[in-house]
Amino acid sequence: MNKNNGRLLSLDVLRGLDLMLLVGLQPVLRVFLIELDCPALNDTLLYHLDHAEWEGLRVWDMVMPLFLFMSGVTMPYSLPKYRTQNGDAGVWKRILKRFALLFLLGMVVQGNVLSLDPSRVYIYSNTLQAIAVGYLLAAPLVLYMKPKWQLLAIVVLLAIYSLPMHLWGDWSPQGNFAAVVDKAVLGRFRDGSIVAADGTVQFAAWYDYTWIWSSITFCCTVALGSFAGQMAKNGNGNRPATAKRLFVMAVLLLATGLLSGMFQPVIKRIWSASMVLYSAGWCYLLLALFYWWIDVKGHTKGWGWLLCYGCNAITAYLIGELINFRGVAASLLYGTEQYLEGWYPVLLVACNSLIVFFILKFMYKNKLFLKV
Repeated sequence: MNKNNGRLLSLDVLRGLDLMLLVGLQPVLRVFLIELDCPALNDTLLYHLDHAEWEGLRVWDMVMPLFLFMSGVTMPYSLPKYRTQNGDAGVWKRILKRFALLFLLGMVVQGNVLSLDPSRVYIYSNTLQAIAVGYLLAAPLVLYMKPKWQLLAIVVLLAIYSLPMHLWGDWSPQGNFAAVVDKAVLGRFRDGSIVAADGTVQFAAWYDYTWIWSSITFCCTVALGSFAGQMAKNGNGNRPATAKRLFVMAVLLLATGLLSGMFQPVIKRIWSASMVLYSAGWCYLLLALFYWWIDVKGHTKGWGWLLCYGCNAITAYLIGELINFRGVAASLLYGTEQYLEGWYPVLLVACNSLIVFFILKFMYKNKLFLKV
């Protein structure tokens, strides 16, 4: 068990891996491979360090689903306990507070709030906001439904999402139903939009992420994570059997995701229902592997470096996305540019990632945890 919060150690380690990839490894490895320019690596490793252009799922596309999934895994540990201690009013006050804070932080990260220019502010466009909305919508399932009814609710929500997606529009970046909803609801406050001289709102053709209608499927990803957390919590007395059940769920979800992909494309940018199922299958598989290795087999040593990220996931995300430490590195290492040439940016990005890590390590060692 993790001494910091009483949860299974594997949960914080897996979350730590996700955040380490996001704010630590990927930025460095990507610029390194671009500078190296090795065709064999470009077509394999570098390919998976970027998002799929539209359909399909690459390794890098899994970072956000895993973040949402892991936010759901912890819900069965925290919400029922808080409800017992504080009642329904108390737990919902906590849920709404967390929703509001995460949503606001998402606007700070990606909504241009720090520009202090109202004409550039976007309302709903960030991973933290997807977590906030998914958490809010999944909370009633966790609090008031038994696990089997939670699964049924997820199926119903996926059907609700899918029906208009099939009936209206198509599966193109700008013609899908979710994009139409975003443009209608968010208007000028949709990411990538501008107001033309004649007062009309123009939407950037390059921006194809959706948020309003996709909130339904954000909820499903979080809820599937919550179901996994419930499995781990209820099965703590027989961990080997729990690991097997997690593996079985992984196989079932991967198969269902691939099958549903025959009727509905796997598209991460609109959080399609098939993408929810397929990505959840990989999330279950990762959780099963980490749970089996750490909590069943007892390999609990040597994970401190990932716990630095996992126990302060929101902090890691905020620091990694908001603060650029490359300027600090450049002020000390600018003399090396003449010798490193094209490798100089790689050095700066590596220094940025190291500074983020040492900040998180300092916080972890001193038990400084941001609670949102």
